[in-house]
Amino acid sequence: MSVLNRINVKLEGMAPGDREIGRYIVDNPDQMLRLSTAALAAEIGRSQSSVVKFSQKLGYASYQELKLAVSEAKAQEWQVPAGMIHGSIEVGDSYQVILKKLIGSKLLSMQRTAEANSERIISRTLELLDKARRIHLVGVGASSLVARDFSYKLMKLGRNVLHDSDSHIQMANVSTLGPGDVLFALSYSGASIETLRIAELARKRGTMVIAVTGLHDNPLSRVADICLYTIADEERARSSSITARDAQLTLTDLLFILLVQKQPDANEYVHNSEVAVSVLKAERSS
Repeated sequence: MSVLNRINVKLEGMAPGDREIGRYIVDNPDQMLRLSTAALAAEIGRSQSSVVKFSQKLGYASYQELKLAVSEAKAQEWQVPAGMIHGSIEVGDSYQVILKKLIGSKLLSMQRTAEANSERIISRTLELLDKARRIHLVGVGASSLVARDFSYKLMKLGRNVLHDSDSHIQMANVSTLGPGDVLFALSYSGASIETLRIAELARKRGTMVIAVTGLHDNPLSRVADICLYTIADEERARSSSITARDAQLTLTDLLFILLVQKQPDANEYVHNSEVAVSVLKAERSS
């Protein structure tokens, strides 16, 4: 994951001084590359030592190393396709601007989510799901919708899956889990109390916990054995978890496709599912 994305997702958890430095770098990476530590400090009204310490907190030995990382991030930066606009939707935006911003934000969220998860972590997650005796999917609100969608896909492959939108039933189901089972918990904030309590119970019962959450320190990530990270353009007030949901769907769809590749009889299961449904479709059209 690029340093610019890492800074961006950590901004809210930073101390005020570090947040000012981080925000300037994220918003003005090209200008930052032309500034010395003293010049950057003067630009944002902070001390030169605070800029150096900020670099070190990110894991770089010096400000110059941070500048090199920013330069590499700019060179590799994924661009929203021509005609698309990335940015928060405003009340006064026209229909066309809203459409372009919406598509641009969705695409960028999915791309950054893909960058945030290494192939090693995805492979480890795939291994756990593939070997699981039972897979229990949990989430509330929009995350519950993604959990339901993933549960249907896993059922098509003949997997033993548990999912219910009612958090009380989710908790009751988790009480039956144990070693060899997997809890797949989705929460962008990582602070949904229902999902967190369910994950805590699963851990007590010796169940492996896979969390799909935001790339920031949160209660769910601290409970999980494995974390898959989602990056969403949800900084401002919004009416729904639109890009967070798309980021979650990107990961669950990826895992489903990889499971299809991995499971020798997957195509047979999917075919049988399609045949079964086609009977109902034929009756409805007759």
